[in-house]
Amino acid sequence: MTTTMTETKPRTLGELKASGWQSKSVKQELHDNLLRLLSAGETLFPGIVGYDHTVIPEICLAILAKHDMLFMGEKGQAKSRMMRGLARLLDPEIPFVAGSELHDDPLNPITRSAKRLIAAEGDATPIEWWPRDERYAERLAPGTKFADVIGEIDPAKLAGGSSMSAEEALHFGLIPRMHRGIFAMNEVPELDELVQVGLFNILEERDVQIRGFPIRFDLDICILFSANPSTYNRSGKVIPQLKDRIGSLIRTHYPEQRELGIEIMEQEAGINLEGDFPVRVPLFMKEICEQITIEARKSDFVDVQSGVSARFSISNYRTMIASARRRAAVLGDAHAIPRISDLSHIVSSSMGKLELDMMGSHQMSEQQVIEAVMVAAVRKVFDEYCDKHGFEEISDIFGKGVTIEVGDMLPSSDYQERLQRVPPAWEKAFEINPSDDPAMRAACVEFVLAGLYANEKISRSTRHGRVEYEM
Repeated sequence: MTTTMTETKPRTLGELKASGWQSKSVKQELHDNLLRLLSAGETLFPGIVGYDHTVIPEICLAILAKHDMLFMGEKGQAKSRMMRGLARLLDPEIPFVAGSELHDDPLNPITRSAKRLIAAEGDATPIEWWPRDERYAERLAPGTKFADVIGEIDPAKLAGGSSMSAEEALHFGLIPRMHRGIFAMNEVPELDELVQVGLFNILEERDVQIRGFPIRFDLDICILFSANPSTYNRSGKVIPQLKDRIGSLIRTHYPEQRELGIEIMEQEAGINLEGDFPVRVPLFMKEICEQITIEARKSDFVDVQSGVSARFSISNYRTMIASARRRAAVLGDAHAIPRISDLSHIVSSSMGKLELDMMGSHQMSEQQVIEAVMVAAVRKVFDEYCDKHGFEEISDIFGKGVTIEVGDMLPSSDYQERLQRVPPAWEKAFEINPSDDPAMRAACVEFVLAGLYANEKISRSTRHGRVEYEM
């Protein structure tokens, strides 16, 4: 709105005119409110991490250019969240002709019913207000029909006496109902070709035909789309005319640094680490949890075009914390610290989240892939720590026939007893996260053992849920 409204909102067309309110298109609203937020230095998309210098600037340019947008990226790249976040750039509320099905602008109505009401009532025409959070709607493309998003002849209205050649006989779909708002279509390549034709007409010509009945509405709407590149770029999935009419393509991506991935993981997991049996998560365990996802994205056995969602990290992080908290509750510990053995349970939270590359020459089961990327992640993080601390002496211990047993339900005190039987070289393990806390020391020991195994310095065997490391 260009004019500050009084505490009592206008309730009639005459009061609205007297207030000085002026009509503004949806894209102009987005344009003006974006500039206001930019000039004030406000955060444009709260909760979105890692896009400050890549995706968000492109969105800003598209809004200032008054374009409809396509968000293209792999799963778990916040496409839907970004689209929903654009509603924040709308005005808090806008007036419309009371009772109008398409929320007609009182100063620029488009439906016959609203025009007739204003012609009959004049300045006494009643006005209602449409809040920002109701001016955004989205639809998932699979199964969407023309009637859902564009409209259909309404048999009930025909039975009530409306003529088939009259606008009053129509039942409008989501897009006309979002006149003066934002409409988002998720996974547009899965959309029926007939609906795609209807969409490109709306994007450009504003010409809609429902069962042969021509309607020319000057619809005021911002249309957003989302798509996965593997399907969007596949020939025949999206008709060229629709692609041609989308103003800007916004390419999303996964976090470019592991630290950003960890920030997203912790933010989205939404776990309270305090309360009964609080959990303290060492940095190296967070790094491994996120690195597992990074390794899955690089794996030759995972379909790279499908991608690996951030939900993979989030689910595994929650499972790791749950395992540690369960141990504390069962053993009566005051607090819990996650260990590598807690990651043995992430198979349950990982299954179904990876799309395997079925064209590869060597096939692995999903569980085998998960276990392989877990080992690769431990190796990557361990090598980074090993460069700083050096653990060659520890691997020599196993050449003397030492066997160490670990497990997710093994008390931390048991680790303490086992370490008393090995040389002081083990003290180097605690340089990873210096602490006198037995639980933290147990986590460090498991990290070193898993790292040595990942680098093929030692072997391991699993027996009754316990893991034994040996030469």
